[in-house]
Amino acid sequence: MLAGGWLVAALLLARTTVPNLDLGGLDVHRYFTDAQLARAHRYERVVRLTWVLALAAELAALVILVRRSPRMVRGMELGPVGAGIVVGMVTLVTLYAVNLPFGFFDQWWAARHDLATGDYAAWLFAPWIQISAEAVWAMATIAIVMGLARWLGERWWLAAAPVFVVAVGSLAFVFGWLSVVDTKPVPNRFRDDVATLERIEHVSGTPVRVDDVSDYTSQVNAFTSGFGPSTRVVLWNTLLDGRFTDGEVRAVIAHELGHVQHRHVLKGMGWFALLAFPLTWAIARATRRRGGMGSPAAVPLAVLTVVVFGVLTAPVQNVVSRRCEAEADWSALKATRDPTAVRDAFRNFTETSLSEPNPPTWDYILLETHPTIAQRIAMAEAWRQREAARP
Repeated sequence: MLAGGWLVAALLLARTTVPNLDLGGLDVHRYFTDAQLARAHRYERVVRLTWVLALAAELAALVILVRRSPRMVRGMELGPVGAGIVVGMVTLVTLYAVNLPFGFFDQWWAARHDLATGDYAAWLFAPWIQISAEAVWAMATIAIVMGLARWLGERWWLAAAPVFVVAVGSLAFVFGWLSVVDTKPVPNRFRDDVATLERIEHVSGTPVRVDDVSDYTSQVNAFTSGFGPSTRVVLWNTLLDGRFTDGEVRAVIAHELGHVQHRHVLKGMGWFALLAFPLTWAIARATRRRGGMGSPAAVPLAVLTVVVFGVLTAPVQNVVSRRCEAEADWSALKATRDPTAVRDAFRNFTETSLSEPNPPTWDYILLETHPTIAQRIAMAEAWRQREAARP
């Protein structure tokens, strides 16, 4: 019954307004020069290699921490939960330190391709709000899980899964407000466009803000955060520096408002809820030999389990993410009725972010949270053809 309920919930969450389209077989040479394709491939190849090396280093560091954790907690006179929080802090700081050189290399590689400014200090401190919130959330989660484990024993995971969902949901809710700290209103020339698109997509009153990221990157991005009253759309100011036409900017705004229209943040929470039970069960099984999650020495092993679980479930999570992104693309096409602007915006991403239009299959499965550039261009052309065929 539980498995059946899980499957029904997954099928409901997987529903999409995008019609069945054939998005394969696009000849990318029609839209990009050989030089553009080669440059994007060279850039992305190194980025993918860095990801593999960073993951290997992260796993190695966690294995070392798992082996040393019994010695680490010996002599701590903070109580089990207090010691667990300290071990958790050591684990997170270690992972941050291990990933930092790879992050610096990625930033250097981006600067070498004119995608970043080379201001490493600005890059390092820009996400301090997000990092601080995630650190506080992680420590609170460790304390709650350890408390449940000491109270309920081996069945702690049944109670912890809903707690995880509430914790992640509260973080997502609060991040809607945190994401607009130090942001500015959208420029005047786009305010009427925003109001029109919000009306068309039935999300009137959604704040659209601009974040100045030009101190450390020249890449283009936009995102939707929060839900309910904390819903926000944030545009990087690099989107507005003249490399994208006003029509292309409107297409990006319409895409983000499409996320709001279809409540994709809440759907993401629903998917997390479905994965929370197998995740907490896996943690309970993995940490059993270390005394369970009631023991502070089990914290690094729990973090290792989370990382491995994330890698193993990445293909499923990416499928879900790509479906949401495709639905937002389709909403942008319906709202703007401008397939040329939508198509050209996607083409511009290859030039401004060096996104490879057709990445390797393994990369698509493990790393790509969005449809490929080729698929997104194919969708714009498919929408144009469907509209042309209407009587």
